[in-house]
Order: sequence, then C-alpha cells, then structure tokens
Amino acid sequence: MEVYSATSGTSSAAVQDIAPSTVTSDYETFLIMMTTQIQNQDPLEPMDANEFAVQLATFSSVEQQVLTNDLLTGLSNQMGMMGMAQMQGWIGNEVRIAAPVTITGSTPLILSPNPAAIADKAVLVVRDPDGVEVTRQEIPISTADYAWTPTGADGEPLPDGLYILSLESYSEDVLLGETEIEHYAVVQEVRASPSGTTLMFEGGIEVPSIYVTALREPTVPTSEPEV
Repeated sequence: MEVYSATSGTSSAAVQDIAPSTVTSDYETFLIMMTTQIQNQDPLEPMDANEFAVQLATFSSVEQQVLTNDLLTGLSNQMGMMGMAQMQGWIGNEVRIAAPVTITGSTPLILSPNPAAIADKAVLVVRDPDGVEVTRQEIPISTADYAWTPTGADGEPLPDGLYILSLESYSEDVLLGETEIEHYAVVQEVRASPSGTTLMFEGGIEVPSIYVTALREPTVPTSEPEV
C-alpha cells in the first residue's frame, strides 16, 4: 500500500484550482470582446443577425459552464465537509492500517500479523525510512494481535523515529514471501484532500481513510506472548 504524505495531492489540487478560474477568465474575456464589438460596429453595416445569434448562443453556453463549475465546486466542498463530520468520531480511536510506525521510547505497538497459511515461522522485519534493515525478530505464527516492544537485536530500545514493518513467512526455513504488516494507531486528525479524506497519525504520517481495515476504541497494550 502506498502511504501518502500531506503534500501528495499538490499537483492535482493545482489542476483543480486552475480549471474553474480559466473558464471564468474566458467567459469574462468573451463578454468584453462581444460588448466592444457591438459598441464599435458600423451603424450602416450592423452585425449579421445569424452571426450575432451564434455569439449569443456561445455566450449562454460559457455562462452555463461557469455556473455548473461553481455548483460542482460547492457540492464537492459540502460532501467533503459531510465526510469529515461523519469521521469526527474517529479522532482519538485506534484504526488498523499498513503504514510506517512512529516509535517513541519502549511503548509497545499493537501489530496485526497475517503469516502465510502453511508457514511454520514468522519473522518481523524492521527497516528505517531509507529501507535499511534495522532489526528482525521471530514472532508467533498467529493472526491474533501482538504487542511488540520496539527493541533491537541487543534488547535495547530502538531510537525514536519512523520505521517500516513487514512480515516474512517461512516453511522449513524456505522464505514463502514478505508482506506488509498492519498495526493499530491512534487517529490524531482528519483532513480533506483532493484525493479524498485522509487520517493523520503521530509523526506526521498521513494515510487515506480507504486503507483502514478496522476501527476500535483505544486499548492498553499487554506484554508480549512467548515465542
């Protein structure tokens, strides 16, 4: 899953901002040109009636397009606000997502692993934002929630920061595959963006709401089960 930053929708936003203003500008330019043409026409040779009718029809069409764009913009903003209002209750609750995690001290993270069905070993792989492996740790072969204390191979807490988690599934020491591993994180903010509603998490992580697979009230992490 691609994780979006707060600036991921900049280019599309620019396009959306340009389109209505361009139509409005064309409409105003056409109106000025048409008025000028009427004011400066030769009284002895007035504008052809058919040509004038075509210009009036064009004027009406452009005007209608401007009104339609204004209406669509208003509806889009209204629907966006409705979506945010409906998701207001998500703030402060936990959602399950596959996204980078923010590690702070030794606070356990609630992971939701999904090892391969025939796996006899599951390994949690931890990488930094550049993709460099930091540590790996064998975890239980289960789809049950797992409270992972972020420590390195030496048992010391990992430095605070952003990390990327994945899960390797093995069968008789043969790697079956590596998949994203979901975790629970607390929603801090709900934002509207050109691509839809996004959720903000600790560390500035921003994820589209469509990638949420579960929602629940905050829970208190328990100690890790024995491997």
